[in-house]
Amino acid sequence: MRIAGTVQDSIVDGTGLRFAVFTQGCPHGCEGCHNPQTHDPQGGEERAVADIIREMLGNPLTDGVTLSGGEPFAQAADCAEIARAAHGAGLNVWAYSGWTFEELLARPDAAELLRETDVLIDGRFVLAERTMLTRWRGSRNQRVIDVPKSLAVGAAVEREA
Repeated sequence: MRIAGTVQDSIVDGTGLRFAVFTQGCPHGCEGCHNPQTHDPQGGEERAVADIIREMLGNPLTDGVTLSGGEPFAQAADCAEIARAAHGAGLNVWAYSGWTFEELLARPDAAELLRETDVLIDGRFVLAERTMLTRWRGSRNQRVIDVPKSLAVGAAVEREA
């Protein structure tokens, strides 16, 4: 798996104390992105998924894992493996994607990761919509989606940030 890096004990990538995985490679290229170094799919470093999982499970205080980027759904199979391991350890899973929930539903390669995601922050970062007033989101157009509820009804169900 190609990643830009990991952060242990993040408090800004979702609720609680989180292990954040920043995937490498993003097709969106949003103007004003706060992680532009993650755009190049050849950048970052190659890491074995098993090593990332070991690192994730190494801290007993971790509440959950956040898959960010880059674009985690561009490496959906590897991210789904991490998410399954997180769920197996009783951790919750958040994912950030430049694709909307509806766009991800239409992508067969995203299905497995969606099923393993509890909360999705969806939508491209839009510089004109940038705000510091919304929790967990960088621009007003982005949504905080309850993925299990959304999958059950086949439409995005937003949750409180």
